[in-house]
Amino acid sequence: MSLALVHSRARVGVAAPEVRVEVHLSGGLPSTQIVGLPEAAVRESRERVRTAILCAQFEFPARRITINLAPADLPKEGGRFDLPIALGILAASGQIDRDALDRLEFVGELALTGELRPVDGVLPAALAAMQDGRRLVLPEANAREAGLARHAEPIPVRTLLQACAGLRGEQPWPRLADELEVQDAPPHPGDLADVRGQPHARRALEIAAAGGHHLLLCGSPGSGKTLLASRLPGLLPPLDQDEALEVATVASAGQSRGGLDIARWRQRPFRQPHHTASAVALVGGGCHESRLARLSHEKRDWF
Repeated sequence: MSLALVHSRARVGVAAPEVRVEVHLSGGLPSTQIVGLPEAAVRESRERVRTAILCAQFEFPARRITINLAPADLPKEGGRFDLPIALGILAASGQIDRDALDRLEFVGELALTGELRPVDGVLPAALAAMQDGRRLVLPEANAREAGLARHAEPIPVRTLLQACAGLRGEQPWPRLADELEVQDAPPHPGDLADVRGQPHARRALEIAAAGGHHLLLCGSPGSGKTLLASRLPGLLPPLDQDEALEVATVASAGQSRGGLDIARWRQRPFRQPHHTASAVALVGGGCHESRLARLSHEKRDWF
């Protein structure tokens, strides 16, 4: 049967919903069709995957290839599906074992040489894969970020050929290197003692920190709003393991390519907005963030 199934993960905010990459080979003129609500970057993976398979010394089947990214109503974006699509084609054509794909999930963008390039949002994907009882195979450049999910046991690989060798059993799966171990000690936050004067604002910070309240600082530029806000994390207790992992998940989903700052993953987040920043600048723009930006604009009276 020329049908293969590969598990992968999409990125929707801080969530990583499962995507089933179904690949079917049939007779007819050679062609490759991708369905399942793919955006332009996903549709262009046909050429990246074809060249990467040939560069890895595998055979690209000269058949009609249909690739379905299920569920069909979930938008698919980015190059994160290159690796599972390539492995699905190889499994459907009998070049790798289909059964070896069952307990694994795959994300990664392919270069034309077969090397794997990093993608964003791998930490939520690794945690979601662990909850479903599978391990995540991901680019080696994402290894430090995925290493935060220690119980997920992610598998970093460098090339498509290395991933196929692990599936074939020709070599063991690589493990996270010792130098990738993450330091647990968070950087020291700012101290409220650095603030001189501002007794009412200092008192408001202490009350907000003790009671878990929201806080809005208003004032002219240079009055000390940013200095006060940057000292608020120093009044709060350190993040525990679960809280720090949740904060790192948000940072992983919100930063593209660069990933999150591993050295600061145990530190409470703080951003320094400019006093003229709009709601869209604070919350974010684009098709995925537009609804959240509208909500921030509509509810700004109580934020």
